[in-house]
Amino acid sequence: MFVFTMQENGTIVQARAILKQYFGYEQFRPLQEEIIEKILQQQDVLVLMPTGGGKSICYQVPALVFPGLTIVISPLIALMKDQVTALKANGIGAAYLNSTIGMDEEQWIKHECVQGRIKLLYISPERLQTELRAFLPGLPVSLIAIDEAHCISQWGHDFRPEYTQLASLKTYFPKTPLVALTATADKTTRKDILQQLALPQANVFLASFDRPNLSLQVRSNIQKREKMEEIKDFIQSRPQDNGIIYCMSRKTTEEVAAELGAALRPQGISVAYYHAGMPADYRDAVQQDFINDRVQVMCATIAFGMGIDKSNVRWVMHYNLPRNMEGYYQEIGRAGRDGLPSDTILYFNMGDLNMLTRFAQESGQQEMNMEKLNRMRQYAEANTCRRKVLLSYFGETLEQQCNNCDVCANPRSFFDGTLLTQKALSALLRLHERVGSQMLIDVLRGSQRAEILQHGYDKIKTYGAGADVSNRDWQQYLLQLLDQGIVEIAYDENFTMKVTDFGKTILAEKRSVQLTRPVDFVPSKPTKEKNTREKKAKQDIPADEQLFEALRKLRYGIAKEENIPAYVIFNDNTLKEMAAHMPVNMNALKRIPGVGDAKAARYGERFTHAIQDFMYTYQKKDTYSQTWELYEQGLSVEDIATQRGLTQNTIILHLQHWAEKGKEVRFQDLVAPDLLLKMRPVYAQLQVTDKLKPYYEHFNGTVSYDEIRLALLALQER
Repeated sequence: MFVFTMQENGTIVQARAILKQYFGYEQFRPLQEEIIEKILQQQDVLVLMPTGGGKSICYQVPALVFPGLTIVISPLIALMKDQVTALKANGIGAAYLNSTIGMDEEQWIKHECVQGRIKLLYISPERLQTELRAFLPGLPVSLIAIDEAHCISQWGHDFRPEYTQLASLKTYFPKTPLVALTATADKTTRKDILQQLALPQANVFLASFDRPNLSLQVRSNIQKREKMEEIKDFIQSRPQDNGIIYCMSRKTTEEVAAELGAALRPQGISVAYYHAGMPADYRDAVQQDFINDRVQVMCATIAFGMGIDKSNVRWVMHYNLPRNMEGYYQEIGRAGRDGLPSDTILYFNMGDLNMLTRFAQESGQQEMNMEKLNRMRQYAEANTCRRKVLLSYFGETLEQQCNNCDVCANPRSFFDGTLLTQKALSALLRLHERVGSQMLIDVLRGSQRAEILQHGYDKIKTYGAGADVSNRDWQQYLLQLLDQGIVEIAYDENFTMKVTDFGKTILAEKRSVQLTRPVDFVPSKPTKEKNTREKKAKQDIPADEQLFEALRKLRYGIAKEENIPAYVIFNDNTLKEMAAHMPVNMNALKRIPGVGDAKAARYGERFTHAIQDFMYTYQKKDTYSQTWELYEQGLSVEDIATQRGLTQNTIILHLQHWAEKGKEVRFQDLVAPDLLLKMRPVYAQLQVTDKLKPYYEHFNGTVSYDEIRLALLALQER
């Protein structure tokens, strides 16, 4: 990744102003500004950015800078509706053309486009071909965006034939910049996207695929009953959170949803399922229920979720092993899109691997699909930091341990597994290599089931030789032997296990074999401490947590009134910022990330009033009042922060809050006189009050951000 020196020109300044005005953010995320500048220079761009990384901003901001219309090619109706709803909530003219709208509405949308009141028009690739022949060429099209661009490549994980016609866009609009965006594309797919879209000179931006807010956990060889109990416990420990459980088959989604629903419904947790075999109207209704928080747990096939910008999904599970890393990454990326901590858990076993291998071998691209499956398996069976393995697949290197995956939390320990290996190989050879993994394990464990006795497997020398090892541990050891090339699976012989030549050499020469010990993992459960806390008086819960819940309820009520998703109003991260800083007027509210002008005008009064009400009713002394009392006693910012157990930045924000409410706060008395002398000429030169970084860089990091913030407040009051 290179460092880009940005020239301060009118268009970039305008883009920053638009970001704040419409979206409520002071700064672009990494790479967004560089991408936007290239687009504003009328250059073609390919953007590879993780789900939740901010791809939409890359074309939505230029769309508002450009004078004309931006066309957005989108593959799914749900995606279009989601994006248009969010844009309208931000005060931006947007619409979509698809099969769900009637003729009258279509004519009205086209009229609005001609009049210039629609800035972004979303359209499906199928519908695009029709509109290219009549409607679109007559409009001032300033920008074309192709979302989910990996769909155009036959090497992508979600190839769609109708996308291949998009190359004609450059014929109709040769001078219009085109931006293609995707969250998942390996090197081969990237190259194919550029070729298919006829964009040989496009600028390619590859953002970091690291989503540090997502925890990564893998659970292998867990029996179905134990797996379901773990999932129930996990969900029960997070009764307010939304999550998705991805399943391999339609039947499994229905079975899992039925069992979870029966167990969780009495606790007020709603569960539904989604797959492509359902009637379209019912499928759409279920999806809307999840988007609008009426359903908390969605059991679904991979047909669910593509492009849906639901920011408050707090966890994603995979009930089975995914087919490839691209799909897995995109699916877990639907968690934590607001940047808050979120969980991902993957379950897999030998049966998943066998089934997916059969699918890959019977597919039209056997070699490629087998390679992708092998990479997926390597991730699932990793004994090193999983995030390193995941990022390496996308060509990115993580130097340090992530400390947010199960391997980092429970480092694997190796042991001499030679004797275990010898027992397994010997038993397999004595069984004439005609059994699958589970039969081999049952023989090693000395099972008395009828099939073993019927075939005389109880008579072999190694029968029961591994009885001291659990079924689950044997499954993990066999997977390790498979990974090391000691055994293999004959997929064309009903998935029977075979000893490789390497395995026979190990057995004959008694070579040592290193294995890793299985790690026990217990998903978080509701504890006595948690249950007790829920029964405690309300004032024992921190103020910001109470306020966050109050704001969530207000948001949900407004969402029901307006029939829009709650996260479209404000996402969870914005609510948490409100709860932390407690803005009680519009000026303070607009400083909260995610609060643009349109949302402040539409919802600001209700949220600031709710915050004011909370502050007056929270105990006898709220957190702001406690800070004020200590300030009146003459304590410094540092002393107040120490006594209250808060950061100095929080104390400064408290004092700033009271100043805005009319109380006299003498900030200059809180700043060292020599610092004010140093800051005054710099402030006169920069005249910047909403950004601290220029001052921090000017002093080469010798003055802290807290000191700079206080000094600026002092200089402004003078």
